[in-house]
Amino acid sequence: MNSRREGAAARASAMIDPRVIDPGQQLVSVEGLSDSEIDQVVRVLSALRRWRETEQRISWQSRTEMKLNETDMEALRFLVASLNNGVLVTAGMLADHLRISTSSTTKMLDRLARAGHVTRTPHPTDRRAVTVSITPDTHEQVRDSVGRVHADRFAAVAELTPGERDVVARFLERLARGDDDRG
Repeated sequence: MNSRREGAAARASAMIDPRVIDPGQQLVSVEGLSDSEIDQVVRVLSALRRWRETEQRISWQSRTEMKLNETDMEALRFLVASLNNGVLVTAGMLADHLRISTSSTTKMLDRLARAGHVTRTPHPTDRRAVTVSITPDTHEQVRDSVGRVHADRFAAVAELTPGERDVVARFLERLARGDDDRG
């Protein structure tokens, strides 16, 4: 089983190695890099791929266990963070955070309330508004799944030196810009 998994990992790494996928260097230039430097780049890209796959698997498992979609889970994370900071959340705030329409937010909240994940109560100072709260059971479920993953990520980053964290941050920020650099 391990050799099968290792073989799959080696094939996946080969598919991001520019010497395999772009030997003519039409898109990926390896000019000035030694084979060992290219191997290091491929190792980083492979690690990113494995991390992304792990994140997707963990996210899928959490959503599946709780019978939620991605937007539902993001709403619950926002409610947890707001609760932890003593912020009352309205449906409008949730719509703004999720970048979805108020009608979509209402449908989502109806679905989450039916499933026992949220409650709605009158706003203490605005008679026209309601506040949205996460239920204690759902709060615990989110904390146990999403919270633990975040704690693991935080610990991994905290183990780095300040210089290493700066390099990683600059690297990830560069990747996050995507096509912005190409003009």
